[in-house]
Amino acid sequence: MFKPLSLYIGLRYTAAKRSNHFISFISLASMLGLMLGVAALIVVLSVMNGFDRELKQRILGMVPHATITGYQQPLTNWPDLVTQVEQQPDVLGAAPFISNQGMLTAKGVVRGALINGIDPELESKISILPAHIKLGSLDALNETRFGIVLGDLLARYLGVRPGDKVTLVLPEASVSLAGVVPRLKRFTVVGVFEVGAELDASLAYIHLRDAAALKRMEEGEVEGIRLQFEDLFQAAKRVKEIAIGLDGKFRISDWTRTHGNLFHAIQLEKRMIGLLLFLIVLVAAFNIVSTLVMVVTDKKSDVAILRTMGATAGQIMRIFMVQGTVIGVMGTLLGVLLGVTLGLTISDLIAWVEHTLGIQFLNADVYFISYLPSELQWRDVTVIALASLLISFLATLYPSWRAAKTEPAEALRYE
Repeated sequence: MFKPLSLYIGLRYTAAKRSNHFISFISLASMLGLMLGVAALIVVLSVMNGFDRELKQRILGMVPHATITGYQQPLTNWPDLVTQVEQQPDVLGAAPFISNQGMLTAKGVVRGALINGIDPELESKISILPAHIKLGSLDALNETRFGIVLGDLLARYLGVRPGDKVTLVLPEASVSLAGVVPRLKRFTVVGVFEVGAELDASLAYIHLRDAAALKRMEEGEVEGIRLQFEDLFQAAKRVKEIAIGLDGKFRISDWTRTHGNLFHAIQLEKRMIGLLLFLIVLVAAFNIVSTLVMVVTDKKSDVAILRTMGATAGQIMRIFMVQGTVIGVMGTLLGVLLGVTLGLTISDLIAWVEHTLGIQFLNADVYFISYLPSELQWRDVTVIALASLLISFLATLYPSWRAAKTEPAEALRYE
């Protein structure tokens, strides 16, 4: 039974001003170490959760969850195919596409790009593109023959805005009286989109009819359809099942083949960084052990007097367990408070530092987003706090057991 005597003496030992200042310093260091370890874990996991969220919402919001394309030939009956696929219970939408690769050039600058031919009216079913138009309009593709919508970084590299002209150089050649010349097509910029990711520097959209003309396809033909699922992690499995249920031969693909490695890398980094930072908490726990061992040595005579007055070994053990637990609880609470505060504000804080110092920590040319994201998940906070408290409690057992084994006669022999 936990008696108030152990709690009272344990709290008194914790709050008392010790004559041994070194022990007081070690106690403070243990508490601060635990606080920093817990805070670092919360902040880093929040940032990794932010990267995970941005990958799902931005990258995979622009990239289709899955595609179904014709087997060695274009699709001609795509409206019926879209209707049939959208009847599946877990499919949010489907839309046709024609893709091409080429180089865009303007004002003497050349950049490679992936050119997607889309139907602007159906794009909102499978993409976040309509919600991230920065300049111009996506609907302008319907009104402008050979119009093009560029990513923000791509438009800045080329130095163009809506109304300007860009030239698309296709990776194929045409034979003319002048010899073999590359295929070129002039486009008018009608819009600029920005999702804050690497796609802003490599992606462009044109109308489906213009893409068909570039690939010399017949009217009504498309390369395939893009699908959006309720659960993107089921995309690989579901697109296979859907393709099997359709009439004809098709090729299928899903986001795990194009961006799966990036997602798994983020998950692996989250686990490994969390494990490494958890060592900080373990180091702080060892500091608690060291602190209590020195306190037991310092209070050996007090323990002997308590034993001669009738205190049991269990009561002595609980006195020092209370003292170590208080250090663990205070360190954990302060760490949670600091970690939650930073986890909620780290994005704005880094943005302020970048603006103040005129630097950019994340470049979209290198990383898949251009800013530091953060998403605080209370589940992570709860697990970290409980683990920290458990380790702190376990760290008190050995020193407390040593205190309970103190022999009164031996301890008071030279007093």
